[in-house]
Amino acid sequence: MNYYFAPLHGITDYIYRNIVWKHFPCWDKLYAPFIQPNERPTIVPKEYQDICPENNSGIPTVPQILTCDAQGFIRVAKILEDIGYKEINLNLGCPANTVVSKGKGSAMLKDTNALNHFFDTIFQCEWNSKITVKTRLGFTDDDDFEDLLKVYCRYPIEELIIHPRFRSDWYNGNPRLDEFCKTFSLDVLPFKVCYNGNIYTTSDVSNILDKFPFLKSIMCGRGALSNPSLIRELKGGNAMTLEEFIAFHDDIFNTYMSVMPRERNLINKMMQMWTYWSTYWKPDKELLNELRRCVSVKEYTSVIWHIYESL
Repeated sequence: MNYYFAPLHGITDYIYRNIVWKHFPCWDKLYAPFIQPNERPTIVPKEYQDICPENNSGIPTVPQILTCDAQGFIRVAKILEDIGYKEINLNLGCPANTVVSKGKGSAMLKDTNALNHFFDTIFQCEWNSKITVKTRLGFTDDDDFEDLLKVYCRYPIEELIIHPRFRSDWYNGNPRLDEFCKTFSLDVLPFKVCYNGNIYTTSDVSNILDKFPFLKSIMCGRGALSNPSLIRELKGGNAMTLEEFIAFHDDIFNTYMSVMPRERNLINKMMQMWTYWSTYWKPDKELLNELRRCVSVKEYTSVIWHIYESL
């Protein structure tokens, strides 16, 4: 079984990925937040910094592209190939309004004819890297996932990562496993299938594999952010100890502090992390609220030690 760490824009940058890999090097792949092609024949510096080989040395990083422009995909994917990446992932699942309003991400699931044209264009190129796709079931629950599957099956996609919700679901409710079952209604699938959605514990994985024992890969998003040692547990290792979490947290805090001169930006970054960590550690609500009110490093570090003592 392969386990993947899903990307989250604004959090899982190369700094975060390096620290996760340093403390919990159990993941089979870590997907980088999406790159958005523009008209230039280059990747913008900030996005290139995130996926350049020197910032991902030794880490099984997979870059992801978000675009509705086939030529833009080709331009960026060829750059990624040239710098050594063996897999390139296409994001067809992002539900954010700012993405959908530009026809990207899950908006591409609305029109199977346009999607066919997109894939037909990119697969006219010869690729040395594997092209994988992250998708949802469709744009609204009126869509038929089988129609999308027919499109995907026409092309040499290496792996299809399926988040079994429609865009209209966002991240609400339970994954639609009955719809996910349609993936396996075909006699032969030309690609590998990866499941993604609501994986927080080893029991969650067991339940999915009981229903779909032929799966070879599982991607974890919010659950991995909450508990970066989750895959170690799934591979038979121990749960994360408080001492490990403290070392992990302090490494993240000190590293970002060295590159973020404005204290308020640093605190905001850490509070993004605590959105997920708090679901795993469940610190005292009053202490957590006190942490959210922090505006300086001095305040933050003081409250953190009280949280450590309370866990």
